[in-house]
Amino acid sequence: MKKHLAIELLGGTVSAAAKTLGVSYAAVHKWPDELPRRISDRVEGAYARRKRQIAAQVAAAEAALAASLAEE
Repeated sequence: MKKHLAIELLGGTVSAAAKTLGVSYAAVHKWPDELPRRISDRVEGAYARRKRQIAAQVAAAEAALAASLAEE
């Protein structure tokens, strides 16, 4: 995985990527252009968790909207 893609997947900035992974800005900044497997695995895991959290939030909002509309 390329460094720029990993950063995009984790929020689009070095700061956002670092925060998501729980590492320092400097750690992300020092990543090589082609990430080693151990880092790309962490990125993929964090992205998958983030995606599931967003999906759960959307589902909850849709359920709340549906319940609200049913009451009317």
